[in-house]
Amino acid sequence: MQRKLVKCTINGKYTEAMVDVRASLTDMLRNDYRLTSVKKGCEVGECGACNVLIDGECFNSCIYLAVWADGKKIRTLEGLLGPNGELSDIQQAFIDEGAIQCGFCTPGFIMTSIEILESGKEYTDDELRKLLSGHLCRCTGYENIMKAVKKTMLKRLGKI
Repeated sequence: MQRKLVKCTINGKYTEAMVDVRASLTDMLRNDYRLTSVKKGCEVGECGACNVLIDGECFNSCIYLAVWADGKKIRTLEGLLGPNGELSDIQQAFIDEGAIQCGFCTPGFIMTSIEILESGKEYTDDELRKLLSGHLCRCTGYENIMKAVKKTMLKRLGKI
């Protein structure tokens, strides 16, 4: 097994880890850093449960090799908590809008939502549906997820 040193910043903290060159970023984050919000779902990049932000852009970490993370800034759901453990606005919106059922898909949806929200743009419902379409949820029916993202977007834009 060939291993390589991966140096990256995870949730604002500089890290170094020796990883198998065949390991996915999901495996590195879960096994080496115990970041369990990064879910192992389909492992082929179709369900979105493993989504993380890499240099501000959302990726399916299950199909992103850990060695590619060298020199990158990675954010997971754990990195969204405030200094006293308070939830981010989008996390609170998911709770308020009933957008959480079993919770398995929630971290991936929230990480994609962060990318959407940090763009600073206002999206139509159709655009939001398309941007969130890389996720599978068996419980919620998606409508409450849409409400949570739209509400947070409009609040951030000062429209409500």
